[in-house]
Amino acid sequence: MSDVRARRSEDFSAWFVEQFALYWQSGGGARIEGQIAGYLMISESPGVSADELANALGASRGSVSNYVRRLIDRGFVQRIRKPRDRTHYFVMDSDVWGGFLETEAGYLENQRKLADEALAHANPAGPAYLRVLNMRDYMGWIIDNRMLSSEWSRFKAQRDENGPASTAEAGP
Repeated sequence: MSDVRARRSEDFSAWFVEQFALYWQSGGGARIEGQIAGYLMISESPGVSADELANALGASRGSVSNYVRRLIDRGFVQRIRKPRDRTHYFVMDSDVWGGFLETEAGYLENQRKLADEALAHANPAGPAYLRVLNMRDYMGWIIDNRMLSSEWSRFKAQRDENGPASTAEAGP
């Protein structure tokens, strides 16, 4: 790879990581968490160590460890090991967004169950009852009517049948 092309690639990577982090942060997440996710999103490596993440992002090793653990817990990142290597490495699944939908479905179902329990104790004539009723029914509406996971799987199968480039400009 030429020096100019390598520099453009580095510039793009830094730009992408920062943009991803800003979007992540605007959604309520921590900036460093978004930087880690963005870095792993475009990494060509079969696994990135916490030291590499800390160095690349200018963050402390402890901060990286904390936020990687959160990303693992939320299903965005996976911890892997390499043969004969004691270091942990981190990767993002090729379909992290499909996994996110699965996690989101569990969240919605838990929220619906919580609302059901709350309705049993709320005053039907009070304002809290209507808020909790709307919570339960909203969660149920999304679960029952939006089959996101199956739609995503269908979309990917169609995209892969036609070739990934065919949807790049058209979008979902």
